[in-house]
Amino acid sequence: MKTLLRIATIIAAAGITVPAFAADWAPTKPVRFIVGFPPGGATDLVARILQPKLAASFGNQVIVDNRPGANGVIAMQILSRAEPDGHTVGMSHIGSMVVSPAIQKVPYDPMKDFTHLGMLVTLQNILITHPSVPAKNLGEFIANAKAQPGKVNYATSGIGSPGHLAVELLEGMTGVSLNHVPYKGGGPAITDLIAGHVPSFMAVISTAVPHVQSGKARALGVTGAKRAEALPDVPTIAEAGVKGYLAINWYGLSAPPKTPPAVSARLNKDFAAALNAADVVKQLKDRGIDSAPSSGSDYTKFISEEQKRWVPVIRRAKIEAN
Repeated sequence: MKTLLRIATIIAAAGITVPAFAADWAPTKPVRFIVGFPPGGATDLVARILQPKLAASFGNQVIVDNRPGANGVIAMQILSRAEPDGHTVGMSHIGSMVVSPAIQKVPYDPMKDFTHLGMLVTLQNILITHPSVPAKNLGEFIANAKAQPGKVNYATSGIGSPGHLAVELLEGMTGVSLNHVPYKGGGPAITDLIAGHVPSFMAVISTAVPHVQSGKARALGVTGAKRAEALPDVPTIAEAGVKGYLAINWYGLSAPPKTPPAVSARLNKDFAAALNAADVVKQLKDRGIDSAPSSGSDYTKFISEEQKRWVPVIRRAKIEAN
């Protein structure tokens, strides 16, 4: 105790300022939550479901800042250059952390230029069609596509998006050849599918659920290992005939590099609390999304594992940036 007092006295005498990032750190101004896609898609949905809980726990406003473009790269570039003071965080995902760095030169290193704070959610993709499409199930859809190689269009939220990877995997496992129509997010893609401008869409499930339930879109299969609670009558793609098929999606939380440990811990704690709140869990599950908070170290390890899993698929498919 005497040693601590002596150190404190020396610090005070020397006029040394103790860092503000102590264990009781809390935001002192609005927190910016950067999302790399436009409103209407799944990333934006997750951010806005969490927004009120976070504002309450932070005691400060949380602003969802949509910065669409380049499969999330623009948003992550902004995040990598932000002040590491806890007032800017961003939603990272397979596109910005795994795919884009594998197919083009990006202005950041996904492992070195961020402080990864933890996983947020996991979710499935889902293959949907406009109701006018004759195929009533996955088998019929594949047969129709095989009869006209490269002529059946499918939408995704962008080149290298989870939906794009999911279809590349499907093509590789079935021998089918489809024509990719990339959009700048799930919102614009679902709008065009409902309008009949594009016949099919490998969507993030949360984007599709309300439209499938209303009959505006037909679901052929989900990409996970089990059926989605929100759409229990829709089979997995593996159940529908493509044995061994699996392609899940995920979103995590990241901050600028060199974010202090105390700040990181507080952000992880508040986001985890929001994700575990009963009403948030229900809202997410109703859209086919699973809450999956984790530690920052576990999320960092997970990103590395996803890179090892998907980069070979990207190489085989010869996915290239625009």
